[in-house]
Amino acid sequence: MCGGRRNIAASSVDEYCAVLDILEETGDIDGYEINVSCPNVREGGLNFGTSCPMTGEITRRLRSRTKKPLIIKLTPNVTHISEFARAVEAEGADAVSVINTLIGMAIDTKTRQPLLATVTGGLSGPAIRPVAIAKVYETARAVKHRVIGIGGIMNACDASECFLAGATAVQVGTANFIDPAAGIKIAEGIVEYCRGAGIRDVAELVGAVQAQPGVSVLDSWL
Repeated sequence: MCGGRRNIAASSVDEYCAVLDILEETGDIDGYEINVSCPNVREGGLNFGTSCPMTGEITRRLRSRTKKPLIIKLTPNVTHISEFARAVEAEGADAVSVINTLIGMAIDTKTRQPLLATVTGGLSGPAIRPVAIAKVYETARAVKHRVIGIGGIMNACDASECFLAGATAVQVGTANFIDPAAGIKIAEGIVEYCRGAGIRDVAELVGAVQAQPGVSVLDSWL
């Protein structure tokens, strides 16, 4: 097994721990992203991701098992994602990934049957980007650790928007299925954007959105 970050999903807290222990034994893993929120999983995932105490418990137990970077991938299917970000930060997470997929559903009107065998599933892609940006903005204002922005990033403009909202890094998913070179093009586009704006370091973009404080609905609970 080659090095790199590994994404872990499981159906129980003990299973999360067991998988991480196995990966730790390889000695060739750089870090872990813990998926506590995938709505495509019949059991465990969504329940973990929507329970703040349980999300905190998973983080605490995994933190005690590794000194490597620990990233918790949070679900947007909660009222205040900032509460979950604070919980995992308190338990030692190094960063959070925001966001995982939104719950979606489709029905065949002829057969009146769900189009997905699991009835509901995870909605991703460009349609969820505005939700992702809002969640990144909320999370980045609530915690000190790093926020990785995810959700509908298709080009350099989308990625830059995520940085401005407060992400310190971004992930690209759906775009890769459309164009395998999407990640490279997005990275090159960010460089061009920064040069055009006279920015020497992309870090200057992080959280640089010029939003008037006290106006957003998020300000009432942050």
